[in-house]
Amino acid sequence: MLHAKLISSLEKCFADTPFASLPEVKSAYAYRNITVSLQLALFSDATGHRRSFVPVSCENAPEGSVTFRQVELIPSGMPVYPNNYDEGYLRVTPGLFPDLLAPMQMRGASPVYDGQTRCVWIDIDMSKFPESDKQQDYELIFKAQRGEELIELPYTVTLLPLDLPEVDFKVTQWFHCDCLATYYNVPVFSERHWEIVENFVKAAVRNGINTLLTPIFTPPLDTAVGEERKTVQLVGVRRTGNNRYIFDFSKLDRWIDMCDRCGVKFFEISHLFTQWGAAHAPKIMADTPEGYVRIFGWDTNATGPEYKRFLHRFLPAFLEHMKERGDDKRCIFHVSDEPGRDHLKQYLKSKAVVSEIIKDYMTIDALSKIDFYESGAVHNPVPSNNHIEPFLEAFEREGRHDLWTYYCCGQCIGVSNRLFAMPGARTRFIGIQFYKYHIAGFLQWGFNFYNNQGSYDPVNPYMDSTGNGFVPSGDTYSVYPAQDGTALDSMRIIQFREGLEDRRALELCETLIGREKTLAAVEEICGNVVFSKCVCDSVTMLKIRAAIDKLIAENI
Repeated sequence: MLHAKLISSLEKCFADTPFASLPEVKSAYAYRNITVSLQLALFSDATGHRRSFVPVSCENAPEGSVTFRQVELIPSGMPVYPNNYDEGYLRVTPGLFPDLLAPMQMRGASPVYDGQTRCVWIDIDMSKFPESDKQQDYELIFKAQRGEELIELPYTVTLLPLDLPEVDFKVTQWFHCDCLATYYNVPVFSERHWEIVENFVKAAVRNGINTLLTPIFTPPLDTAVGEERKTVQLVGVRRTGNNRYIFDFSKLDRWIDMCDRCGVKFFEISHLFTQWGAAHAPKIMADTPEGYVRIFGWDTNATGPEYKRFLHRFLPAFLEHMKERGDDKRCIFHVSDEPGRDHLKQYLKSKAVVSEIIKDYMTIDALSKIDFYESGAVHNPVPSNNHIEPFLEAFEREGRHDLWTYYCCGQCIGVSNRLFAMPGARTRFIGIQFYKYHIAGFLQWGFNFYNNQGSYDPVNPYMDSTGNGFVPSGDTYSVYPAQDGTALDSMRIIQFREGLEDRRALELCETLIGREKTLAAVEEICGNVVFSKCVCDSVTMLKIRAAIDKLIAENI
């Protein structure tokens, strides 16, 4: 017998998840400019050890407003670091984890295996529903049919007559152009590479990313000392015989034009010095009288006269070009990624090389030592969410509401993250934390990192979700590369996007009833909101959002 039910987008169904344990959903509030996501869970209790295909469909929705995707299971050889996890994980042993949202096969039919739970992902694009100045209820009917077995499941969407507001909030997940060139085996910045890059940028923007890592030079990130990543340098450099430089910004212009088409708002300029210490220059290639060669890299002292001279010529030229375009204030600069306490002296020396030139622009760096902020080394620190408390206290003392945060592989205990093994609610809850603490930006290092540690070799993200045992599954990427050069979403990037939308709903609610009442409505359900503790169950997470939506509906 076939069984089906509608469940939330936050549930992660393994093949052996008990079907009866899945909490059903029947309705949701919606806004005109969002997509409502949920899942159709399918289970066959037959014992014939067979696979069948179950067509799925929807009635009563505007044409083109509902799409279906298959939730696919992806291997995880290391879902957690050994002995570095808490009780808020779904599973900690290797296995197959639900993550990839793939196009439906077999003309829209979902495979169902006897004795296994499988899911179809549902997206409801509310922008395709009729506009109205009144609240409207739509009862959609989702169908699953196998032979003569027909299951019809009603789902009510209450569409409110307004949009969720845009929020002054910057979101970046680092974009790795070289990984796309390697995976698809195309030359860097060939026409096909540009097409693929734009496809992936569109996917990033679709999921709430509005700030894009822009490789003016090959980013000095996740590169083993002494090694090189594939050159992805947007700025052409020509060095003449007397060590003078001429810069070509034509590829950069094409990049910016592409970003404008896709909806990118800010350009995160690649780091001016190497990761973990700021001691060296990034890889920079140039046309010289000797040919096209690397002129700076691991063998370059970050504060030596040659690189300093180069930066003092390049940065003013770059900023002047961006000013002429009217885009200079969209730039965000980096000195070095994740400097430690032992690197403070070197970091200050390297920063001094460029600080006067970029002083009028935002400069951020991911770090977790409050010393860097208290010493004045970094005015806009980006602490990890498990080390954020002292930064929150310092910013509160100073009346600042512009702190960023980030997470990566090391944020395993207590806090939100996007790992395969974490519940979707835990990934999504960060939006509530963003709201309470006035967080101004978020950074994650891997939108599409398909390499192993140090970028020695590429990996296949469909087979290896850990970067060859580098990090727990889910840290290195949030989209998958499709055969046609487009990006396929993961469940995790949708759940994160939903967290961003929660924050936007909270901001809207605040304009109607005030911040105190808005936050009280949240904390009445989940208790005091802190970064070190997350809601991990979908029922509570959905209850929070429903309460906020209801307050908005009652006060518009």
